[in-house]
Amino acid sequence: MLRKPVVLITGASGEIGHGLIRRLADAGNHPVVTLDLKPLEGELARLVQRQFAGSILDTNLLERILSEYEVDHVYHLAALLSTRSEFTPTTAHQVNVEGTMQLLEFAQKQGESHGRPVTFLYPSSIAAYGLPDLGAKARAGKVKEDDFNEPTTMYGCNKLYCEHLGRYYSRHYKQLAAETLSGKVDFRCIRFPGLISAVTVPSGGTSDYAPEMIHAAAQHKPYACFVRPDTRIPFMAMPDAVEALLALAAAPRERLTRTVYNIGAFNPSAEEVRQIVEAAFPGAEITTKVDVKRQGIVDSWPADVDDSAARADWGFSPRFDLDRAFQDYLIPTIRELYR
Repeated sequence: MLRKPVVLITGASGEIGHGLIRRLADAGNHPVVTLDLKPLEGELARLVQRQFAGSILDTNLLERILSEYEVDHVYHLAALLSTRSEFTPTTAHQVNVEGTMQLLEFAQKQGESHGRPVTFLYPSSIAAYGLPDLGAKARAGKVKEDDFNEPTTMYGCNKLYCEHLGRYYSRHYKQLAAETLSGKVDFRCIRFPGLISAVTVPSGGTSDYAPEMIHAAAQHKPYACFVRPDTRIPFMAMPDAVEALLALAAAPRERLTRTVYNIGAFNPSAEEVRQIVEAAFPGAEITTKVDVKRQGIVDSWPADVDDSAARADWGFSPRFDLDRAFQDYLIPTIRELYR
């Protein structure tokens, strides 16, 4: 029996997965198969051809998918996020690094099996950066991909190492073998800024103070922001993140000069976010209660990123600037969510 060509999404029940499934279903080019510990909600479940419930560390499950489907694209979204990773670094390494290694091996086998490269999309993070102090952060301005790659968190270390793993599989895999085995995985990576979704509730990421403000205000709940008002990092609206993954996946290989790309959209301070939210939700109670340790992590991330390579190579151009993200997407959608 012929295997069926599909797109595989791991970690499909997360924030990026929600938007990605809908967009791929709308396009209708390839059926979608998902792998996650949690089942998809009813509406999303109807948009995918099949769900596999289980861990990305389960080699038997991956072999089963390999035997039944011909995977052309992998969107490897499964990960343990930054805050939880810091509390459980060993588990974070298992999920974020060993899990990614399993998926790269899976893609390698798929590529060898059907004779063409498997496009492997990997979401990295600004957590891969590690600026030494606030002075360096202020002087750095827009940070390029290859600068300050000394992350201070387990999550950042995991992401940076997996970027290197992806490049290895794409360009150097088993380079001492008699035959050329590299090139079966076409690894493409985006270093995302803080992502803000109007559809899913924040899940404990270190950059989640911005969406948490909006969700709390919409529910008429007080919120104590865990970073200083002057804290500044880049953000992006979730629809732009999803479109970026799809655009990079569709880009001709010969146009790409890198395996890892920065992207950004806007970089307000925490105080600027507070002012926007309070203007939209009069009576919102937003205070500041700095968590010194989480503040230290955010301070090690860039205030902004240089995404000129993504714009030049594959036409990255976000639709949502700061005003449009809040006024046209986040605030009206989240307000409706809690009516």
